[in-house]
Amino acid sequence: MERISIVQGDITGQQVQAIVNAANESLLGGGGVDGAIHRTAGPELLAECRTLGGCPTGEARITKGYHLPAPWVIHTVGPVWHGGGRGEDEVLASCYQSVYALLEQHGIVTVAFPAISTGVYRFPLERAAGIAVSETRRFLGRNQSVQEIRFVCFDAGNEAAYRQALSGTLI
Repeated sequence: MERISIVQGDITGQQVQAIVNAANESLLGGGGVDGAIHRTAGPELLAECRTLGGCPTGEARITKGYHLPAPWVIHTVGPVWHGGGRGEDEVLASCYQSVYALLEQHGIVTVAFPAISTGVYRFPLERAAGIAVSETRRFLGRNQSVQEIRFVCFDAGNEAAYRQALSGTLI
């Protein structure tokens, strides 16, 4: 699909309208992508996040981007992997659905995603990439306004998993 792109790089430098943050339920920052986004956006992001009262797993919240190149940050809380028997796939799919609903509500047409839940939450990378691509295809099949959904991969292994998912060789 021409509206899906995959790049290797730093999500905090992406020139898009919204950057997705793989957040924790408090929305008050953490490690990995979450920490990098909070550091780059500056203390104003943390101040705004404090007003939101957190975010349940599988849902999403939107804030300004502050010092990021993107004017918006969409925070979503992915599931912790417990072996796949606790509805983890469905909750991860819900993260994407929640982000896509916010894109439509706010007229956002370009967005960059990290690999949600694959870091400290231990969701298997290939499985997560398959869910991400599947939900993205489903969304783009009904939405003609969004111009680009970019998966920003931290390293070559992540990039390979997303490229395989996009080509249909996984899940």
